[in-house]
Amino acid sequence: MDHHQSLLHAIYYLLAAVIAVPLFRRFGLGAILGYLVAGAIIGPQQLALIYDAETPLQFSELGVVMLLFVIGLELDPAQLWKMRTDILLAGGTQLLLTAVIISGLLAFTFELSVYQSIIIAFAVALSSTAFAMPLMEEHKLMGSLLGRKGFSVLLLQDLAVIPILLLLASWAPSEVAEVHLVPWWVGLLTVIGLVLLGARVFNPLLKVVALYGSREILTAASLLIVLSVSLLLASVGFSMSMGAFLAGILLAQSNFRHQLAADIEPFKGLLLGLFFIAVGMTLNLRLLFSEPLLIVALAVLLIIIKVAVISVIFRLRGVDFNRGLLIGIMLSQGGEFAFVVMAAATASTFLSEIIASYTVLVVGVSMALTGPLVMIYQFLVRRRSAQQKLRQDHKKTQISLRKLRRTDTQKVEVVIAGYGRFGQLIGDILRVGKIPFNALDNDHEHIELLESYGIQSYYGDATRMELLEASGIREATILVIAVVNVEDSLAIASMVRENFPKVTIIARAHNLQHAQKLIALGVKNPIREIYESSLSAAMRTLSELGYTEGQSQHAINKFRDNDQKMMQKPLLKEDVR
Repeated sequence: MDHHQSLLHAIYYLLAAVIAVPLFRRFGLGAILGYLVAGAIIGPQQLALIYDAETPLQFSELGVVMLLFVIGLELDPAQLWKMRTDILLAGGTQLLLTAVIISGLLAFTFELSVYQSIIIAFAVALSSTAFAMPLMEEHKLMGSLLGRKGFSVLLLQDLAVIPILLLLASWAPSEVAEVHLVPWWVGLLTVIGLVLLGARVFNPLLKVVALYGSREILTAASLLIVLSVSLLLASVGFSMSMGAFLAGILLAQSNFRHQLAADIEPFKGLLLGLFFIAVGMTLNLRLLFSEPLLIVALAVLLIIIKVAVISVIFRLRGVDFNRGLLIGIMLSQGGEFAFVVMAAATASTFLSEIIASYTVLVVGVSMALTGPLVMIYQFLVRRRSAQQKLRQDHKKTQISLRKLRRTDTQKVEVVIAGYGRFGQLIGDILRVGKIPFNALDNDHEHIELLESYGIQSYYGDATRMELLEASGIREATILVIAVVNVEDSLAIASMVRENFPKVTIIARAHNLQHAQKLIALGVKNPIREIYESSLSAAMRTLSELGYTEGQSQHAINKFRDNDQKMMQKPLLKEDVR
């Protein structure tokens, strides 16, 4: 019966993930929030499909272990040594400063002792590696200097769990304190022993397994190393994730590094998803629904404090303010180690159950808010950048218009709208033939580069009638539409055909459907951008297959005839040709 119950629980996990994650991604809310909501719904607080949240949470912490192992594989000891300043200075300052601010607020606002305020402050000052790392990977920050700085903060926070638990053990009531910690020097000697001997043991082991075993056994060996080192460090007072990270560092120089990362990746993804579901199951939603304003306000306040501290520290470390603010938001949530600290605090009666529940709930809500906040911030940044670009474009367009009006009155034969690769080749041939032309493009840096080569070109949006007239379209014989954007191309063709019917239009077409739309606007024989080169490649392919030149040309001509007939028919669906 227990076996069937476990299987049923597994089905619940998978069903919740399969439904929630695609749904939340569809609306741009991210997978992590989907996992959290799924866990909250199937957990003991709502549908109670799964009534034990602690067991899956403990098991799914292996996802964090795998994540740290893969990260360790991507770092070598020399690179880690280079990060020491960021780890100690940025990470240490963030943790201490955040804890000081939060503990001060707790001591003055709530009926908590100074010691209780400090422990809670340190617990919530820790960020979630399991949340922050996927966010940084998703936004391609991990390989950058900014991503390494953010990881340094997370690494210091993982190291700080041991001193926090030691502090808790020393302040907990002596008659009930059950937090047992190994002497610090035992843990230190264990780490030193692993650093000195680990690589010398692990690499030969993997070589033997790779030589006499199979890929599955190599995967089993890598899992054995990760779990063994993680358990060893957990037994001497460190976290399992720190053990996995150390194992990854020790194997970073191994020839099996990439294979190990590929083998671990599926386990990491599944277990991380289970971890987020388990976190959602631990949230006391009844408490949230009873006092939603207080809990959400506390979560938002926590996020604001951490964002402010992290962004200021990074700014002082020479990071651009906007980039520092982004990484600050990604690290602003409470972390999974807060659950560990709160569990130890309630077990020793250092904190009451209700205070621990509030703390865990605030951490959970801050996790849920992190993804949407990153999205909102990036939307605002993009919107502000777009507004700035519009203002800059308007200014540059006005400069170009004045420049065009100051040029000589020589009649131009050709106007080229869009001066990328397609338009530039045409312009180069016209310059060789000494045929006067004006070129328009909305990439100002591109225009400046062309002008440095003596090419007559101007910045501006060719869909604007004012700019087209200033470029000489009234006197021009030919307009070459070489812009990439299909909608802009059609808008220019329609406007010129209506206002300047005597101008011959030669237009670049993206595909067959674009060409048909241009034909409908009166453009004769649009030029599909890869059409001729594709026919040349087909001609050569037939030749290599043994066709004579006449046979190849006949096949190409037959295709051209059929294609011309297709050009006269409306398409029922998109054709990419």
